[in-house]
Amino acid sequence: MKSKLSLLLICISLGWESCTPPSKPADPIEVDRQLAYCDTQIRKTLESIGQNSCLMPRSIDTRQKTWNTCDIYDWTSGFWPGILWYDYEATGDTAIRSQATRYTECLRPLITPLHKGDHDIGFQIFCSFGNAYRLTEKEEYRDIILKGARKLARLYNPKVGTILSWPGMVKEMGWPHNTIMDNMMNLEILFWASRNGGGKELYDIAVNHATVTMKHAFRNDGGNYHVAVYDTLDGHFIKGVTNQGYGDSTLWARGQAWAIYGYTMVYRETKDKTFLRFAEKLANLYLQRLPDDYIPYWDFDAPHTADCPKDASAAAITSSALIELSSLEDNEEAARKYRQAAVKMLETLSSAQYQGREQKPALIMHSTGNYPGGYEIDAAINYADYYYLQALLRYRKMMAEDSQQTGKTSD
Repeated sequence: MKSKLSLLLICISLGWESCTPPSKPADPIEVDRQLAYCDTQIRKTLESIGQNSCLMPRSIDTRQKTWNTCDIYDWTSGFWPGILWYDYEATGDTAIRSQATRYTECLRPLITPLHKGDHDIGFQIFCSFGNAYRLTEKEEYRDIILKGARKLARLYNPKVGTILSWPGMVKEMGWPHNTIMDNMMNLEILFWASRNGGGKELYDIAVNHATVTMKHAFRNDGGNYHVAVYDTLDGHFIKGVTNQGYGDSTLWARGQAWAIYGYTMVYRETKDKTFLRFAEKLANLYLQRLPDDYIPYWDFDAPHTADCPKDASAAAITSSALIELSSLEDNEEAARKYRQAAVKMLETLSSAQYQGREQKPALIMHSTGNYPGGYEIDAAINYADYYYLQALLRYRKMMAEDSQQTGKTSD
């Protein structure tokens, strides 16, 4: 108690602006205010899209004010229920929980035999039912997650050691077995399912996928290929190409964000330091290439002209990943670097330039979905909102843990 009192007296003598009381760590993001803002935007969206449909808000283009919606079979369909569950976690509002439940229930057909399923079932099921189970512990949700994980596992090719991403590209592009960087995110449902009754095989599939991807889907500097193409007969790596990046050998921002997040998560699940060191390598390259505002251009190597779009979704994904990476670090200096970078990203994303506020009902703007494909460019996109809200909640938890730790060390 003496140390608290002494510091308090010093703070008073210097002026409060130059000293922060240990019981209230500095919060440059003002996280409670940002979470309240998100809740306001989410309620705007609920009002604008109606509450009797299973259509999900997906994106708002530059000149639009309202959401373009998608059905439950779209790869992004799990993000809106996930956003609602995060909002319920932040607010405790039972009305939001009711909407989260309703939209989550809409996705049940995805785990039925009638739906063939694809590599995105991790996004679809784990962001929705995964958060639902975490916050409600309803046993039926656990069973749905397990079915989703088993469906994903059926796309695994043991000769290659990875999950097939786009079956349609086998004929269209001549990519026999293709695995995209986004798939690193879908491994989380396999790890979870393995720990919750799904068996060790699912764990092994996830580890093998991460290991083979680490070996072949990156260049020497740690930059990612969006797509890794393998032979189906003997599993050898054929080539790395892009689909949504500027070029086959350029650094596509969201792909690098998926990779940082994915390998951080794989380390969390396996405790294998190989994955920690690799996550660091990927993160370090990303941070070295960032512009001053910490929001990347859609591709780090695209010509950065005046009209070159940024990708706020990559920043949201990476900020969430770096908060977790900082908490898992075995090196204090690295932990501090990743944490500071995450905070800077969240500060920019929480600014008037990036938040939707009165312009759009989305949480954040200025994301790039598929620049080469010509859609969702400089748009608000549901997965950007999902990972922004997730990052804010992770940040709030980190701040609470800091406060508890400060209290313990000061007593």
